[in-house]
Amino acid sequence: MKNIQEDIKSGNFKPAYLLYGAEAYLKQQYKHNLVKALNPDGDTMNFTRFEGKGIEIKELIDLCETMPFFADRRVILLEDTGFFKNKCDELADYMKSLPDYLCLIFAESEVDKRSRMYKAVKAAGRICEFLPQDEKTLMRWAAGLLGKEGKKITQRDMELLLTKTGADMGNLRMELEKLINYTSGRDVVTAADIETVCVTHTQNKIFDMVQAVADKNQKKALDLYYDLLTLKEPPMRILFLLAKQFRQLFLAKQFVQEGLAQAEMASRLGVPAFVVRKILACARSYSLDELQQAVADFVDAEEAVKTGRLQDTLSVELLIVKYSCGIN
Repeated sequence: MKNIQEDIKSGNFKPAYLLYGAEAYLKQQYKHNLVKALNPDGDTMNFTRFEGKGIEIKELIDLCETMPFFADRRVILLEDTGFFKNKCDELADYMKSLPDYLCLIFAESEVDKRSRMYKAVKAAGRICEFLPQDEKTLMRWAAGLLGKEGKKITQRDMELLLTKTGADMGNLRMELEKLINYTSGRDVVTAADIETVCVTHTQNKIFDMVQAVADKNQKKALDLYYDLLTLKEPPMRILFLLAKQFRQLFLAKQFVQEGLAQAEMASRLGVPAFVVRKILACARSYSLDELQQAVADFVDAEEAVKTGRLQDTLSVELLIVKYSCGIN
């Protein structure tokens, strides 16, 4: 990311850029900044955008070979093309000798680092992978956005906010804007404000359900499940997310036995450190064998639904009942 920032600041751009990764908000920001820097006047004659699979390679190369019209540069933005997952030899070969007036920007959801296109862009320009940000970075970024509006928040309440929004920066930005508007005229954002205006991300609702199951609070767990169904959340997605959470409990339990520090656990699980503390609290309700059995039960439930032996809504309900009552 620093290299792209330096290119924008210096005005010395590479012929090609590939932006990809799970952190969509950052990827969109850098894409926007690159396009704006390369095409500051919004020149529609020399800027072209392609999106989606099925782009005609010959047509694209012909456009690349077209000199810019009364401008120094031709900019082509290509989004979610599939070029970095599927075979695209003709374009990969063309990338070896790009015209000096051309700049290609690829913004992709999926990338295979073994593909010829990945290697071609790496040789010709810059590649930037946008990964989910760690806990400290998210907190610093969110506090900065609030600070610009003259608002403060405690670390404890910031943790509460992140448990609701998850690590997605786009979702976090949206919830921060709601908080800023809601607290107009006040300089402190409180836990009560967060509980009032912030929407809990589906995956975080799933964790609340897991926590209720671990606490043996069957009524709350089922109520949360029925709430998700009311919100039109597909039962199979709920089953998948529950399985993911129980696998995290199982892994966390293993990490404790291995003597790993919480920071290392957070890195391996791909979650912020404060989330690890919540996972460990839930994991204490079960033995390692029980959690291993739970992981197997979720796999079996998914198979039963797919083969028609069990109805999807019922499969989740049975697992919630089983693991909020103890292991049978």
